[in-house]
Amino acid sequence: MRSILFANGSISNPEIITATIRTDDFVIAADGGARHCLTMDITPDVIIGDFDSLTEKELNRLNIPEENLIRYPAAKDKTDLQLAIELAVDRGANEIILFGALGGRWDMSLANILLMASLEKKNTAISIIDGKEEIRILKGRNQITLSGKTGNILSLIPIGGDATGVTLSGLIYSLEDGTLKFGDSRGISNKFAEDKVTIQLKQGLLICIHTHK
Repeated sequence: MRSILFANGSISNPEIITATIRTDDFVIAADGGARHCLTMDITPDVIIGDFDSLTEKELNRLNIPEENLIRYPAAKDKTDLQLAIELAVDRGANEIILFGALGGRWDMSLANILLMASLEKKNTAISIIDGKEEIRILKGRNQITLSGKTGNILSLIPIGGDATGVTLSGLIYSLEDGTLKFGDSRGISNKFAEDKVTIQLKQGLLICIHTHK
């Protein structure tokens, strides 16, 4: 099951969302993320959070049954988006796409990216789509294949320490069983040499940022 999550950040290209979303997706709005749903005439299946970013008028316009409004107190230990992600996993999602997860506040944007790293432990594929950029997390002893076009940009950023055993294929700058050091910029702005790129990682965590042309 695939779940689409709307956070309360910025959305620059709503047409990308329209092209991505499917009728069988389980759509969750994290509090103020429901405003994006209103703008694009999307009815979320569930709205979750402390509801400090939505007015009663906006809730009435969404016309969501009360049983699908999952309310939390404002004094809580998790962000609205983390609650939404956990709900999607609990409902059986094996793929999660986040929209509106970036922009506005740096603290929230960074926290939302790192939430993906924690979710990798649950073996759920998760990505953030922000305009022409797609962000994914790759965990050690795994690999991902990205589809794009020649000239697309790929940046790889290690987090939590060095990323070792990195093997890259389909890129202008290839790498075989190499190391990307934490805090170093070596993995920034590589380019697709083919329409498909494979990233293999033996140990560590990589933020993979794919910028479509």
